[in-house]
Amino acid sequence: MPTPEFVLALREKIGTDLLWLTGVTAVVLRDEEVLIVRRADNARLTPVTGIVDPGEEPAAAAEREVLEEAGVVAEAEALVWVHTLPPMQYDNGDRAQYLDIVFRCRYVSGEPHPADGENTEALWRRLDDLGDLSEGMRERILQAAAGRDVARFER
Repeated sequence: MPTPEFVLALREKIGTDLLWLTGVTAVVLRDEEVLIVRRADNARLTPVTGIVDPGEEPAAAAEREVLEEAGVVAEAEALVWVHTLPPMQYDNGDRAQYLDIVFRCRYVSGEPHPADGENTEALWRRLDDLGDLSEGMRERILQAAAGRDVARFER
């Protein structure tokens, strides 16, 4: 589902006003590869991203989004970056700003495929072949691959 129900409910009350949201970026690594998706809304290549549901743990949101969007089971193993994105405006006029929480995730199982309609492609890409991703997305991936963690998760 592209827009979570709780966001749609908030939009009914606030219209297109700036909405502060918490998002996750899941950088799923498998050997020297990273899981990449091509977004259906703008055709950009990115790691899996999504919005944290109310009351949901961010690491669980990252794992959920990977399964929902790419059909891959992954386990969040480290928090690698927390940053605020600049305010943005969607084509419909809605404005949002995101706190982005980036997790390095370990591949567990599954073959990537566009699982929920949010993406047109899901594939593994070599870490040395990220040239067509935006600078911000490359930076998230390289930060995760470098192993400079903010926090590690023990299970």
